[in-house]
Amino acid sequence: MKTGGFPEVGSRPAEAGRSAPTPAIPLDATKEEPLADPTPEASSRYVALDDDRPDPAVIEPGRALALADFAPPAIGAGDRLVRFAYSLGLPASAIHPFRKRARTRLTATVTPPLPGDAAAGKALRAGHFLVHGYKSPIADTAFSGPRLSPSFERMVHGFRWLRDLESGGTRAQCAQVAERILQTWLAANPKPDPTPAWDVGNVGHRLLNWMVHAPLILSGQDRAFRTRVLHTIEDTARWLDRRVTKADDRLSEVAGWCALVAVGLLMADGKARRLYGEAGLVKALGELVGDDGGVLSRSPLCQIEAIELLVDLCACYEAIRAEPLPQIQTMLTLLVPPLLALLHGDGGLGNWQGAGAIPAERIEELVRASGVRTRPLRDARQWGYQRATAGKAVLQFDAGPPPVARHTRDGCASTLAFELSHAGERLIVNCGGAAFAGGMIPLRLEQGLRATAAHSTLTIDDFNSTAVLINGKLGSGVSEVEVDRRTLSAEGAGPGATRIEASHNGYVSRYGLTHRRILILRDDGTELRGEDLLVPSGRKGKRGMIGVALRFHLGPHIELAASADGKGVTLSLPDGSLWQFRSGRDAVGIEESLWADGLGRPIGTRQLVVTAKVPRSGESFSWLLKKMR
Repeated sequence: MKTGGFPEVGSRPAEAGRSAPTPAIPLDATKEEPLADPTPEASSRYVALDDDRPDPAVIEPGRALALADFAPPAIGAGDRLVRFAYSLGLPASAIHPFRKRARTRLTATVTPPLPGDAAAGKALRAGHFLVHGYKSPIADTAFSGPRLSPSFERMVHGFRWLRDLESGGTRAQCAQVAERILQTWLAANPKPDPTPAWDVGNVGHRLLNWMVHAPLILSGQDRAFRTRVLHTIEDTARWLDRRVTKADDRLSEVAGWCALVAVGLLMADGKARRLYGEAGLVKALGELVGDDGGVLSRSPLCQIEAIELLVDLCACYEAIRAEPLPQIQTMLTLLVPPLLALLHGDGGLGNWQGAGAIPAERIEELVRASGVRTRPLRDARQWGYQRATAGKAVLQFDAGPPPVARHTRDGCASTLAFELSHAGERLIVNCGGAAFAGGMIPLRLEQGLRATAAHSTLTIDDFNSTAVLINGKLGSGVSEVEVDRRTLSAEGAGPGATRIEASHNGYVSRYGLTHRRILILRDDGTELRGEDLLVPSGRKGKRGMIGVALRFHLGPHIELAASADGKGVTLSLPDGSLWQFRSGRDAVGIEESLWADGLGRPIGTRQLVVTAKVPRSGESFSWLLKKMR
């Protein structure tokens, strides 16, 4: 840990042992002329305003990602006894032996708070599931067994398609479709078994969606089918009572608890289950979310899913004219700001931890339904994402360790990657889309889209900074990240800047090198300066050469023109603006890449790649991205 200032862009690691430093890129490159070659005199014109800040914090998964402390809801002694008895497995008839048992029925109907995808709803009416841009005939869908891709499993077995169907036509048009699919699913899954249909997360979503969209599956004229569905709801809830804590991850457990609370709210004689579910939900939420409101999976898709679950549950409370638990509103207030931190200038989501560029409309609808009015979280140290805005520019920086295994769903080795947008255009992106694999993105690409090389950061010998395993999990690699953020002021009359420095130890065990990245975003948003340093750590790996690649994946529809010396590339954006990327020491190559949009479609794009063979003793790479017009 250092107490003084970090080295400015262009500085060298002291351990590198080189006689002549690689020059930095000048800060005062002219706007109208092509960027000049780097010069040795390019000392920084910025001075730190907050050099007296404490040491940068070491963020360790599982420790620094502290859990939010949520206590069970306060209830009276009688209700506590009922909750305790129900948690022991006693049926309602034993808890209230002298009360006549009500018949199995719904006591209220819910007004769905979130709109679905109307196009997907119309596809359902036409006989197709539409998942991440891929159409699959309902008649050919395997409703049992592990024969679906993960994205289809969550859609089909979680009945998440009910929301889309609700938006795809009138209730009379959609109810027959919903009942027909439900009948087919029930025939294929007559009882619980060890298949994905009975994963706790899928069961929780299924049960909650049955509650929220009950009119779609209970509006038919067949009384026998309605009775069967109601008894299936009750049987599924009893199954979930006993197994909700055995979920694969915390978000799946939260889905299970939300479903139990919803059934307790809306089904007759449900008070005991509601009390039991509310206590479990509050505890699970505390274990899902860190102190700054980011889910511990670090996935924006999981962040969205958590908000959607709570919004749907609040609608169930509203259906019976009851106030939701105060902890639920507190949790929504925590969850929304970190999600907003990962929005670009176009209002859409950044491509992090397997996500695609979810469009602005969906995010706006979700935030509106949550009822939370807030600003983006700028410095989410525990969730791990740094956000800097300057002029029309938005910078997102992954300055946190990857999620630990028990929280990971579509984990990516993205430490020290960044994305940059300006106005409504995305300049630097990550590939994203791993969570959408199995739709239009082939399943075979899922592993590659989670790799370090699929993100805008540095790789050594094409190895991942954190091991990418199967089933969305991550292995060993980055375990700690140092972060330092400060505001800089120009020595002259020019604009100031935001400086973010972070380093990770993902390559220390294999190469004995720490990757450190420094990003400086000018306050007018027209210039991003960066430097990537490989700093020796310990005694391992001081001899020999290694291959290094810096990758800058580009947003879609950007036209490129290479400079004569090969060290610069001009970027022409769709909005007519002109940017230039300049490497401080090595030539810049142009390669093919892929970018996942918000519908899960793979969009062909390109990437800038700076490659070099460098000694294991350490090295530094400076670069500049500047708006020219």
